[in-house]
Amino acid sequence: MSTAYIVDAVRTAGGRRGGKLAGVHPVDLAAASLDALVSRTGIDPARVDDVVMGCVTQAGEQSMQVGRMAVLASQTLPQSTPAVTIDRQCGSSQQAIQFAAQAVMSGTQDAVIAAGVESMSRVPMGTNLTFHLKEGLGHYKSPGLEAKYPGIMWSQFEGAEMLCDKHGFTKEDLDRFGYESQRKAIAATESGAFEREIVPITIQTPEGEAQHTVDEGIRFDATPESIAGVKLLKEGGRLTAATSSQICDGSSAALIVSETALKELGLTPRARIHTLTVTAGDPVIMLEEPLFATDKALARAGLKIDDIDLYEVNEAFASVPLAWLKHTGADPSRLNVNGGAIALGHPLGASGTKLMATLLNALQARGKKYGLQTMCEGGGVANVTIIEAV
Repeated sequence: MSTAYIVDAVRTAGGRRGGKLAGVHPVDLAAASLDALVSRTGIDPARVDDVVMGCVTQAGEQSMQVGRMAVLASQTLPQSTPAVTIDRQCGSSQQAIQFAAQAVMSGTQDAVIAAGVESMSRVPMGTNLTFHLKEGLGHYKSPGLEAKYPGIMWSQFEGAEMLCDKHGFTKEDLDRFGYESQRKAIAATESGAFEREIVPITIQTPEGEAQHTVDEGIRFDATPESIAGVKLLKEGGRLTAATSSQICDGSSAALIVSETALKELGLTPRARIHTLTVTAGDPVIMLEEPLFATDKALARAGLKIDDIDLYEVNEAFASVPLAWLKHTGADPSRLNVNGGAIALGHPLGASGTKLMATLLNALQARGKKYGLQTMCEGGGVANVTIIEAV
């Protein structure tokens, strides 16, 4: 079986809800990452076999097959470039990476762009359901589904609180983690750690045209006290907005190629795909699946958790990476070393390739070898991708 290589990965800086990226149509936001990736890698655009685009809320401005629309809006890719849009909830663009890698490893394609986009300002989360409900056009929960899961309305927030109950986390544990996410994101930004991965986006401001290059969700004035003082999301709970991922606008992309493409196109790889895994489990607690997916991925890879140099575990809620650390026995100092979604934002369908860009750069900045990325996903699904820097 052929080897799949990552040539490069890029992302936009996150935009807060109603913030700096809210004026950018998601199709153009996605096209910006595609164009930057093609430009930075130097690949002949005509040699891109496919674009696999992750997007969760495929409605309104993100409807009509947003991956294809982004290709058509691109300034570099020809209209002959195919594209497909996929939804694996929060792991959509991580799955895009895995589908791209599988295409390359199978020998059926040589150069595939995995990408993701989500404008949570312009296409609010869940509106692909709620607008239909308002029009009386039905609900996703079928009679058959209701019979198997009577009275259950799935909620990631409730799943995050269930994780706290199951693993014994206190509000203080979550607050401490939330502050560390901010602290690490601030340090990474101030040191320039994100500069290589960020795609500048031209925006309009009251002062005129500007470039958006800094993650807008970072709280540069965060203190342990300010994090602890944020009100609870529900009475008697433990989670707050300061220990949950931020609603975010953004896009991201990664170029996955075969060894044949490397040689023919003169490309230089930054990492190889080592292991691809996806698993599914309890859809009610739902957010716990990365724990068990990691076990399976490590077993398939023939590696132990201590063999992995850096981990990116999406910070949907602080209880998720905390439960992952507890279950795996992983070294906390290797986890989300540049901060995570609590500080940087979680642009749903774009987060998978976004995290890969950060993981790739963090590995190479430290001269490390193995990186592991995992993400909890709606419905109790989780992806794990292990890469090896080259």
